[in-house]
Amino acid sequence: MKYVVVSGGVVSGLGKGVTASSIGLILKSCGFRVTAIKIDPYLNIDAGTMSPIEHGEVYVLDDGGEVDLDLGNYERFMDIKLTSENNITTGKVYKHVLEKERRGDYLGKTVQVVPHITDAIQEWIERAARIPVDGQSGPADVCVIELGGTIGDIESMPFIEALGQFSYRVGSENFCLIHVSLVPVLNVVGEQKTKPTQHSVRDLRGLGLSPNILACRSTKPLEDNVKAKLSQFCHVPMENVVTLYDCPNIWHVPLLLKEQKAHEAILRVLNLKGVAKEPALEEWSLMAKMTDKLHVPVRIAVVGKYTELLDSYLSIHKALLHASVARGKKLVVDWISASDLEQGAKKENPDAYKAAWKLLKGADGILVPGGFGNRGVEGKMLAAKYARENRVPYLGICLGMQLAVIEFARTVLGLPDANSTELDPNTKNPCVIFMPEGSKTHMGGTMRLGSRRTYFQSKDSKSAKLYGNRGFVDERHRHRYEVNPDMVPRFESSGLTFTGKDETGQRMEIFELPNHPFYIGAQFHPEYKSRPGKPSPLFLGLIGAASGELDTVLQQSCQETVVPRSLPNGKLERVYWKGAAKKPVNVVYSLCDRVYS
Repeated sequence: MKYVVVSGGVVSGLGKGVTASSIGLILKSCGFRVTAIKIDPYLNIDAGTMSPIEHGEVYVLDDGGEVDLDLGNYERFMDIKLTSENNITTGKVYKHVLEKERRGDYLGKTVQVVPHITDAIQEWIERAARIPVDGQSGPADVCVIELGGTIGDIESMPFIEALGQFSYRVGSENFCLIHVSLVPVLNVVGEQKTKPTQHSVRDLRGLGLSPNILACRSTKPLEDNVKAKLSQFCHVPMENVVTLYDCPNIWHVPLLLKEQKAHEAILRVLNLKGVAKEPALEEWSLMAKMTDKLHVPVRIAVVGKYTELLDSYLSIHKALLHASVARGKKLVVDWISASDLEQGAKKENPDAYKAAWKLLKGADGILVPGGFGNRGVEGKMLAAKYARENRVPYLGICLGMQLAVIEFARTVLGLPDANSTELDPNTKNPCVIFMPEGSKTHMGGTMRLGSRRTYFQSKDSKSAKLYGNRGFVDERHRHRYEVNPDMVPRFESSGLTFTGKDETGQRMEIFELPNHPFYIGAQFHPEYKSRPGKPSPLFLGLIGAASGELDTVLQQSCQETVVPRSLPNGKLERVYWKGAAKKPVNVVYSLCDRVYS
């Protein structure tokens, strides 16, 4: 097993996650099987109980792991399926060590950070790296490890010590350290400054780790004299100093690495030059360039609670982007705070109220994502009501589905006090109820989590058609409350159809309004399985409906790309499995056409 570790210095938010994902992609394109691990030094067991405004979204894996959003980047870039073992936190490690201590596994020894915590970290890395994540059997060839936080953080110290020991244990030919740092430009002098990176590398070396490669974040490409200076003072070969300068979109980052031959530097360190293929990134390159050239806009209003930090809805945004690129449209997202749509905002902040409603009414489609708690729920219901009554394409996810159901009950069924027991435990018309298997005393890891199966009730529904008329689909969940099955007959008799249910038929997974152009709610989170070039069907439906192309989207039942290749005329040929007969169909596009059907 080969290990590539990505660390960060100077400041947080430099894009270590995107860098690690891009490295994984480029190594995969060289013919290697790749897996990934994210190390988060916080004391939480996982990200499940952390505020999205503080930490960004909670990403959910197939096995139900609630993990850092960077694992979503790994899955999207590398097209793999990770497990909760691939996210290591301080909380998990200490819990593991303390449980061993309580069992008496240490035979009376004094349990210390070194060696017990550091040994546990190394064992966890080796164990997680061996887990297959690409659908094949056996371990991967290369494991990309991102060390969260910034060099110098107190909470990172045990992990840095463990990685130092680990590099010695596995050998230099099996361990490559890439340090992501900042090279700022001061407006006063306009010169690229190397001192922050020099100090960061000095601190890293003082902790027992020496970088093999420097990945320098900057607004523009590094000048040659700056590279030479970094090489001299950081003891890194000049060809191993690469620039990650600002790009139009993050899909260009793997291409930047390839252009600067970063993969060759990694392969040299890991002694893999003789077995690596030339990186095959033609399709990825075409997708990145295509995204920059799209000009026909599709405007989606996302009505959420956590719009102060857009990373709270990172997977939502990426899924919308995947779908819009697939339809050849330039995505424009209007982020609307749900509270600004409510009557209270009209009195307290009339300017924000007017602006929010102007954005909502100007949207081609409306998406209401998940969330927890009372704040903003009335605004989300107003958005659902507006979309329903004005025939605007609507997609409600998790809480967004539940609130659309409640709004329907209040307006159409004439139940003004209809509500969720999460929001009003004493409601007389509980449309959404607490799931019987949930815990009311513990929050962490107690929801209905991970991949669950949804069975379509009719092949004539829009959702079934979007998923290729399959009998069922597996999607990822994260919820404690569900639509009250006792009220389903009343909803369906009034026109709200539940087209997807679980295996028991008692848990509602998808609803639709058949007489609406596109009004769909999903209890699961389809955004978590969306990939570049393989958009989520429900997001594809929303973008198609918002663009006036839903009929075309529904007719195209392409399920899987099997052969992408460049043609002599500069166009790209892709072969799809199409329709129930699974017959291959060749589709050829030029750069100015839609790449993905």
